[in-house]
Amino acid sequence: MKYKKHVFVCTNQKDAPKKCCGDERGNALVDAFKNSMKEKGLLPAMRAQKTGCLDVCAFGPAVMVYPEGIMYGNVQLSDVEEIIESHLINDQPVERLVIA
Repeated sequence: MKYKKHVFVCTNQKDAPKKCCGDERGNALVDAFKNSMKEKGLLPAMRAQKTGCLDVCAFGPAVMVYPEGIMYGNVQLSDVEEIIESHLINDQPVERLVIA
């Protein structure tokens, strides 16, 4: 496996009335993950990137972390640091955000 952890952030944009992750919210999350991961020296062992639809629109914005396959829902910018510290660094998923 190339990356110790790989973070995929949905940036799919759907027309209303469906709730979606959207370009605006998703791209802001991608930038926040990348910036923080860079500051913490986690690159290039870990990677964050945008992706298309993760098919959990009702729970957006959505984030998926591999290799565990943990999916997070309703992720806000204020959650990024917690996900990085808890999950990416310490291998403890942030349970309050996990989509079952």
